[in-house]
Amino acid sequence: MMDVCLFNLALSDLLFLISLPFWAHYAATNMWIFGNAMCQAVTTFYMLGFYGSIFFMLLMTVDRYLVTVHAHTSLFFKRQSVSVGIALVLFMWALSLGASLPTIIFSQGRNESTKLCLLEYPNNTWRLISYMELNILGLILPLTVMGFCYSQIIPTLAAMKSKKRHKAIKLMLVLIIVFFLFWTPYNVVTFMHFLHHLGYMETCKWLQDLGLAMQWSETITFSHCCINPIIYAFVGQRFRTLVIKTLKEWFPICFSRCRTLNSQLTDKKGSTRSTAITTIL
Repeated sequence: MMDVCLFNLALSDLLFLISLPFWAHYAATNMWIFGNAMCQAVTTFYMLGFYGSIFFMLLMTVDRYLVTVHAHTSLFFKRQSVSVGIALVLFMWALSLGASLPTIIFSQGRNESTKLCLLEYPNNTWRLISYMELNILGLILPLTVMGFCYSQIIPTLAAMKSKKRHKAIKLMLVLIIVFFLFWTPYNVVTFMHFLHHLGYMETCKWLQDLGLAMQWSETITFSHCCINPIIYAFVGQRFRTLVIKTLKEWFPICFSRCRTLNSQLTDKKGSTRSTAITTIL
């Protein structure tokens, strides 16, 4: 399940990254030259990648929780890994699409004196709902799920006798801290926009400052999708072991002197608790 989540997390991040060059060109020239169809298509990639990255990250967190804290439940899922995995992946993409639909529908490209790609909400209520959705699904829900799951995982790992438990705990803390640091500024600025459309902070100076703050917070938040591979893959022992094993098979001469790493993926003799740490790392 972890590998399935990593694959779909990478796919979500790639969809998100595909949209960024178009938005960068739009921000630099203040003109949308790609037409209305591309406005909606790029918005679709952007929103699917945005929510998909969050939802698959949460699915990975819940999977870690089940493997570590509820080992018997995890074994039940593993017996039906194919069917359950496909169902969960489709469900997560459906959730991402559902959360993205309002933004996709209200995204319109204008071909006037200045070519634009804008969100044209039918009324202010929809705009407020959009800001609330971003705050709830983008920060409150992830932090709640991650906080609960890792508050159960970390004590369970600390009670184990495995020498690798300290690495697993450090990885858990890194995941929480990095997510909080990268996503909080964007959600705070989004909430301030929400207050602005409620009638607070209506001065032109406030609006100008919010626009500048949004640019900086977006830059910080958007870079998180580039850091995901480092956190979820290169930091993990399982991924490093597979990479070295693959490189030694492809380039046996160059890697003939590398010391052989014990692959945790093929070790069937370990206990369920040991497998839990392997899954996390």
